[in-house]
Amino acid sequence: MPASLATATAPAVFAQGWAMGAGLILAIGAQNALVLRQGLKREHVGAVVAVCTLSDWLLIALGVFGLGALIQGSPLLLEAFRFGGAAFLLGYAVLAAQRAWRPSQGLSAAGQATSLGATLSAAFAFTYLNPHVYLDTVVLLGGLGARQPPELRAAFAAGACVASAMWFGLLGFGAAAAAPKLQNAHTWRVLDGLVALLMAGLGLQLLLQPL
Repeated sequence: MPASLATATAPAVFAQGWAMGAGLILAIGAQNALVLRQGLKREHVGAVVAVCTLSDWLLIALGVFGLGALIQGSPLLLEAFRFGGAAFLLGYAVLAAQRAWRPSQGLSAAGQATSLGATLSAAFAFTYLNPHVYLDTVVLLGGLGARQPPELRAAFAAGACVASAMWFGLLGFGAAAAAPKLQNAHTWRVLDGLVALLMAGLGLQLLLQPL
């Protein structure tokens, strides 16, 4: 493809990357739930947002520039991500359901503070040990980006990365701004109940629908 045509279509590819990234990241997954909880606690918000955003950027780049197409071409790897992601999501759904059933175990306005190290460890775990994150960033976004002409892949990746930064920033700092009104036991019981339902739904979807 000539460079002039690539330049002319780059904004459209950027917008496509942004839309696909936004659509995949909006679901309240384990990673998003952690950002939301830290935002509502007003605790280590910037650090968690930075870890999740930069990690997304890294995984999106890996997927768009080669790894996504490689994984999509391997049925065995796809099945490993599928069942691993389902197990992770269903396990997290059980934990969230337990917190909703016993709200004293969840957060409250006077909840115990968590150290920066423990919080970042959780952020890294929910990112790099969660197969569903790889499904969204490396496999799905990466596979779509890898189908773009080589000169347009950077535009697609940039669009997806901007969507990721916007979402995590809004989720973390937006929740922090609303924390005084939202930090109560009933709110956390409802939140954990919704997270449990969403995680269970995503996990069952992975089990029932092949990638």
